Amino acid sequence: MHQQRKYSFLFFILLALVIFWSCLLQPINIAIATTISSPVYEQRQLHNPDGIGKYYMGREIAKVMGHTGAAWLERPSREAEEKPSKIVDALDLKSTDVVADIGAGTGYLSFRIAPKVPQGKVLAVDIQPEMLDIINFFKQELNVTNVEPVLATPTNPNLPPTSIDLALMVDAYHEFEYPQEVMQAIVKALKPGGRVVLVEYRGENPFILIKGLHKMTQKQVKKEMQAVGLVWRETKNLLPQQHLMVFAKG
Repeated sequence: MHQQRKYSFLFFILLALVIFWSCLLQPINIAIATTISSPVYEQRQLHNPDGIGKYYMGREIAKVMGHTGAAWLERPSREAEEKPSKIVDALDLKSTDVVADIGAGTGYLSFRIAPKVPQGKVLAVDIQPEMLDIINFFKQELNVTNVEPVLATPTNPNLPPTSIDLALMVDAYHEFEYPQEVMQAIVKALKPGGRVVLVEYRGENPFILIKGLHKMTQKQVKKEMQAVGLVWRETKNLLPQQHLMVFAKG
C-alpha cells in the first residue's frame, strides 16, 4: 500500500515548495476565525509559551503545529515510536464506514485507514490548505480514491449532519482553538451509533518527553467530552506513550 514510502523524495520537494509559497507569498495562511465571545473560555496574559493563552475547562490550549512541521508527521521512525498501525487496527472498522480524520495533517493516518473502508471513505479534515495540498499529492501518488480532503475552520470541521461513523483525532484535539464548538459539530455529524476516538499522549506520565501542553490526562479528556454530550466507553492501553479513548453519544 505504502510502497515503503518510495515517494518520499517527491514529498519533500512538494513540502519545500509549499513552505516557500507560504512564507514568501502568504505569510499567514492558517485559517483564522472571528473572535467568539463565550463564557466557556478564559484568556490570560501570563501563560505557557507553548500555548495560546486561552483556557478551556482549566486547560491551556496548545499552539497548532503548522504545515512547516509536515515532515515530522511523515518521519520514518513514527511507526516504532507511536505504533500508528495499532491505532488503525484498534478502530474496529467496517468496510462501509465513513471516517473523519480530524486534524489529518499530511494524511498519515487517513491513508492507512483507507484500505480498511473500501466501500466507505475517509474525510481528511484540516484547517491548513497546505496540508490538504500534501494530501492531494499523496492521493495521486498512491492512486487512492476514497480519501477526501476537507477544509475546516477553527470553529467548524465542515461535516454534514449524521454523515460519519467515526471521528478520529490523533494528537490533535489539544490544539483546537475552539474545542467546544468543534466537538459540538462533530457530535452532530455522527450517525446513530457513531463513535469518537481520541489519541493523546498521557498527561499522567511526567516521563513522556512531550511538551506538557501536548499531553492530556484521561480525567481532562473525559470532562471535556462530557461537556458536549459524549460518554466514555473504554480506554485501550495498547500504545507505548498514548491513550486511545473511545466515546459515544450519551
